Amino acid sequence: MKLAKVLLSNGERHVAIVEENGVQLLDLSQVDNIHRLSDILYSPDPAGLAKFLIDKELPPVPFNQLEFLAPVDFQEVWAAGVTYKRSQVARMEESETAASHYDQVYTADRPELFFKATPNRVCGPNQPVRVRFDSQWSVPEPELTLVVSPDLKLVGYTVGNDMSARDIEGENPLYLPQAKFYKECCGLGPCVLLHDKPLDREATKIMLTIERDGAEVFRGDTSVAEMARGLEDLISWLGKENDFPNGVLLLTGTGIVPPDEFTLENRDVVSIEITGIGTLINPVVKD
Repeated sequence: MKLAKVLLSNGERHVAIVEENGVQLLDLSQVDNIHRLSDILYSPDPAGLAKFLIDKELPPVPFNQLEFLAPVDFQEVWAAGVTYKRSQVARMEESETAASHYDQVYTADRPELFFKATPNRVCGPNQPVRVRFDSQWSVPEPELTLVVSPDLKLVGYTVGNDMSARDIEGENPLYLPQAKFYKECCGLGPCVLLHDKPLDREATKIMLTIERDGAEVFRGDTSVAEMARGLEDLISWLGKENDFPNGVLLLTGTGIVPPDEFTLENRDVVSIEITGIGTLINPVVKD
């Protein structure tokens, strides 16, 4: 089952079940203490609760009559780095002085984890993601994103775009917060696929397409099987000496990195598709 936050043409916002040709709106007033998407996701039986909350007085809404919103409420957004071999190589290439650090963290027990975004810095489907004006080498990083409850339970998956200024991080690893954390720095959506069985890592493909002036300028793909770390292991490390009363979303790293000569430009369009979840599309802005 997939759940989403949607905006209807009349301006109303709803939580909904995503079906093949549209969405089924939910009536959250039927159950006490259920007010938002995350309340359903963190419940003991998200799928059962969502089915119970279906508003039977409203017909399904077709996709062309709504907009998907970012599937985030009040959660912090964190990210893992250097979890794929391709990412390790790219980080070593962009930073000569810190190459050994990226080499070591790829095989170390402790992963690289960093704070990525607050909810107000998250962009939903078709909302613009940003390239910093002081970056001349920025790329999208397509990532499987974990939806994690306050008790550190994996409850679902969504699509994430970890916008990254490679030149700023490459100049000095201590600049990583500036390379990663700024306004409109993270895309999430379009929905949350509930975690009701172990993820088939080999079958879960991640595909990135970038268009410029209507023409494709980059395409790449990988699978979650290429990730060097386990999903539960990343959650465990994130939760050490930390708590998340509103839950947390965790981007799990990228295995797709455009060539060094490529950088995003204003009005590019980034599309990230993950098997079983959906496609996140964001235009790019740069001042």
